[in-house]
Amino acid sequence: MWVLQEVQQEQGIGITELAARMGIHQSTCSLIVEKLVESGHVSKVRGKSDRRRIGLQLCPPALEALSRLPGPAEGILPAALSGLPEVALKTLQINLHELTVHLSHKNDAFASKPLADIMRNSDTGE
Repeated sequence: MWVLQEVQQEQGIGITELAARMGIHQSTCSLIVEKLVESGHVSKVRGKSDRRRIGLQLCPPALEALSRLPGPAEGILPAALSGLPEVALKTLQINLHELTVHLSHKNDAFASKPLADIMRNSDTGE
């Protein structure tokens, strides 16, 4: 749904820009887009001025799905953070860094692993 919302915000967006906006690898984004194309939610269109450029557009099933979405697909935190002024974001970053310095039992091996993955693995005993 997040991909669909991003394409809705900028019809004709390319996969490279879409991946950058979402903070994911381009190859991961390409796989997601291919599944959306196969399911009839997104179509690929060639640019008018540059025929080599492929952009993305929403198809009717995607518009219908988006109309039923209760809020931002990426979650409410990124939406809230994007509305903060730069000084507030910098202050938040400083304070969160200070918090992590004082965490006991922290394990730096998990620093780049999403919390959902850590929790999923602990639930399965991995």
